[in-house]
Amino acid sequence: MASSSTYLMLASARAPLAPLLRPTLMALVARTAAASITSGARASVPLFVNPAAFRPGVRRCGWAHICRDSSLQGPPGTDSPAQKQEDMKKSEAVSEAAIRIAGGSGRRFSDWSTSVLIFGIWGGLLYYVFLLAPNQTPYQDTYLLQKLLNLKGNDGFRMNDVLVSLWYIMGLWPLVYTMLLLPTGRSSKSKIPVWPFLVLSCIGGAYALIPYFVLWKPPPPPIDEDEIGQWPLKFLESKLTAGVVFALGIGLIIYAGKAGGDDWKEFIRYFRSSKFIHATCLDFTLLSAFSPFWVYNDMTARRWKNGSWLLPLALIPFVGPSLYLLLRPSLSSLLEASASPSDEFKK
Repeated sequence: MASSSTYLMLASARAPLAPLLRPTLMALVARTAAASITSGARASVPLFVNPAAFRPGVRRCGWAHICRDSSLQGPPGTDSPAQKQEDMKKSEAVSEAAIRIAGGSGRRFSDWSTSVLIFGIWGGLLYYVFLLAPNQTPYQDTYLLQKLLNLKGNDGFRMNDVLVSLWYIMGLWPLVYTMLLLPTGRSSKSKIPVWPFLVLSCIGGAYALIPYFVLWKPPPPPIDEDEIGQWPLKFLESKLTAGVVFALGIGLIIYAGKAGGDDWKEFIRYFRSSKFIHATCLDFTLLSAFSPFWVYNDMTARRWKNGSWLLPLALIPFVGPSLYLLLRPSLSSLLEASASPSDEFKK
């Protein structure tokens, strides 16, 4: 008996152990997709991605990833009931999290009929600005533009205070839209980058942004923690940047409000006769009209339910969107909050 038991021990020691089967990343993705299709949900790529979770040799759970306990492992080649239940919970958690991030982020706005309508409005606006807008003072427009760009010296001409305020607020609008569209307003399906339109908006305003609104298709592509800490997101997410924009906008509005009645009458005459000022006022109106939607889109992508009271304020031209940028939660805080559930699972 001793020799037999010794022989069995030696034989079992030489036999290779079957490796424990763990679901691969592709299997997890497949299960997630199957769960989403079965439930009828339209899940999308999460907004936040932790790159360390995919580095070789590092086992780290994402914010929607339930860590597996080795005690739940069954025999090699089989899945225990506890393991199957855990896999099902994991797939449901990933699907629900993706739906929470991407759901309601403006898919109706990107419908083809709405895109055609917006494109038609854009074409009609260009036709009106170039062919139908009043153009009774072309030489005066050139002179006013040179004065606003500081290309003319002090020749004794007093600039209209309302026009000066409008000019500098139009210079702040592209920064406001950049902070609203990066990163939550980026397009992942159409593969159209947003930054060329934002750069052109510094000159063309809403006339340069509307084509991107037509081509935009949500959800936004995912971002990781490293991208948040780099330029330009670090600058655009800064509360200091938002505070400066809000303070400058309030100061310019007060400056225009304190202008006398003569300045406002003169500005109305400019609007009726000058193509430059007429197109600028129309540009300001368009930027103010589109901004509440992008405030809502950014608020939804950040999952900030407590900020819904800001949506009516977003209808106030420039003040509402800039106030939202000052009060909204930062992406870094959302990333930390998303990682906290995985820490609880680890404990």
